[in-house]
Amino acid sequence: MRVAGLITLLAAAMPAVATRGTFGLALGNENPDASCKSTEDYKKDFDALKDLTTLVRTYSASNCNTAKNIVPAAKAKNFKVVLGVWPDTEESFNQDFDALKKSVKGNEDVIHAITVGSEALYRGDMKAQDLLKRINQVKKEFDGIQVGMVDSWNKYADGTADPIIQGGVTYFLANGFAYWQDQDISNATATYFDDMAQAKARIEQVAGDNANKIRFGNGESGWPTDGGSDYGKAKASTENAKKYYKNAVCPLLNWGIDVFYFEAFDETWKPDSTGDNGKPMDETHWGLFTDKRTAKFDTSCPN
Repeated sequence: MRVAGLITLLAAAMPAVATRGTFGLALGNENPDASCKSTEDYKKDFDALKDLTTLVRTYSASNCNTAKNIVPAAKAKNFKVVLGVWPDTEESFNQDFDALKKSVKGNEDVIHAITVGSEALYRGDMKAQDLLKRINQVKKEFDGIQVGMVDSWNKYADGTADPIIQGGVTYFLANGFAYWQDQDISNATATYFDDMAQAKARIEQVAGDNANKIRFGNGESGWPTDGGSDYGKAKASTENAKKYYKNAVCPLLNWGIDVFYFEAFDETWKPDSTGDNGKPMDETHWGLFTDKRTAKFDTSCPN
């Protein structure tokens, strides 16, 4: 990590005096038994989360009928939702776009935003110009709702997303995981702040005269708790997750940056995956809450 450049980046990218950022949670659409969540399931989720936040982020609008089921739950429980479009293929885009058309109109009061793409540039599934076309298509359909994208912080910092910024999009979420960057918990905060500062500074530089219209946030960040897998120097534990939350996430919110923590609840239905290091990875223990909706540690932020 470029520690020498961190202070300069923070000074340029982070507000000197800021209103606290908005805290939200990434929320899965499946129950512990892998069944799709119903409206009643989402209501139970919201009841468990309401003292922490009333904002959640989702991914595909059509998968598991997410938009259809979560919107009425949000209205009933006074939550707001970020709905997602998976634009990587014509089929997935059309399915999600159609789901939004059926669920958004008339319910704009609970729609915080719509994101088109979740790390599509990072995976190399789409070119920036093609993603911009998809975003504009959704923006045209839902005038008055903020529509943007989510991608890895480095795809903003390295210029990959420049055509989208230049195309007039103003809502950007950058994912950043010090854990997946093989960082010891002692260096996690600095790494996280560096990632977010680089992404934010690049977006605002490229936006130019439109910089004051940009809404920037952290789309995903988190740390695995007990039961999760280590990743090099990054050690999974509830104590480390608590440190990351208190020492990294809370201070970024205090800088005035929106944060969507990954994730709300453990997703114990997930099968093991293989990490970039070639080792098996257990990704079922990333929640602030267990799959029984019980908080794992104190989630208040220090003043």
